[in-house]
Amino acid sequence: MSSAAVDVGRDRTRSRDASSPTTRTQRSRDTRIGWLFVAPFVVVFAMFLLWPLLHGLWLSFTGESITGAGGAFLGFDNYAEALRDPIMWRSMLNTLWFTILSTVPLVLVALVMALLVFQGLPGQWLWRLSFFMPFLLASTVAAQFWIWMYNPQLGLVNYMLGALGVEGQAWLQDTRWAMLAVVVQTLWWTVGFNFLLYLTALQNIPEQQYEASALDGAGRWRQLWSITIPQLGPTTALIVILQILASLKVFDQIYIMTQGGPGGVTRPVVQYIFEAGFTGYRFGYASSIAYIFFAVIIIVSLAQVPFTFRRSAR
Repeated sequence: MSSAAVDVGRDRTRSRDASSPTTRTQRSRDTRIGWLFVAPFVVVFAMFLLWPLLHGLWLSFTGESITGAGGAFLGFDNYAEALRDPIMWRSMLNTLWFTILSTVPLVLVALVMALLVFQGLPGQWLWRLSFFMPFLLASTVAAQFWIWMYNPQLGLVNYMLGALGVEGQAWLQDTRWAMLAVVVQTLWWTVGFNFLLYLTALQNIPEQQYEASALDGAGRWRQLWSITIPQLGPTTALIVILQILASLKVFDQIYIMTQGGPGGVTRPVVQYIFEAGFTGYRFGYASSIAYIFFAVIIIVSLAQVPFTFRRSAR
């Protein structure tokens, strides 16, 4: 008997087995068991993500207040008011400015730190610990630490500048420096996570590539630009996306360090949403701003998709 005939016979046997009542019963049982295991996640997802998402969307079309009054349906009035609100737009611009200022150094500094450790600095465990340790701190601890660092009279920053003959500043109270001061605090606090991602990616680059290039006469700089940086392309794209999304949602450190001041120059949009809902008692209006901001995040995320796939394809 030919092999083709044997294969046809096997296919027919499998087809009969798949359509048999016993097989259908087994599949149905496996499906029920699968849903049983998935059920806890589905319940949690529905309670803490899906329901708040839908309820918040409904609130954005109403005049709901924190007291529960004024819940009449307003249509798109809240959205129209938000789009005419200069404070909302200023908060959006503050958020965008913070994202631009923080994303670039958080990527570059993390890369430099990872390269230094990867090249074999003495006492690597100490460097890894010191670079990553700040990321483990709570936002309140990290913010309070830098509030003392920026203190105009007793802070370490002004003390060090004074030792260099440079005049100190009221960093968190000056409209020129407040945002930059928060960016420096955020860099110190969160760069450890990006550093860890870069270090992991560096350790996954095949050593044979460096050995082959060394045989061809390539030095460390040539290896860096021709091997290391290109191999880190997908990791860099991932870090940039994560960092942009994290910076757009900034709230904790700014609220603790400056409360959005001085003069509103550091107020992010998330803080304005909080103030509109819990200080102005306008849940409906706050929800409309939140969904406008959500749409902005979706647009930014989608805009990065082609760039990410292009870098990954290389």
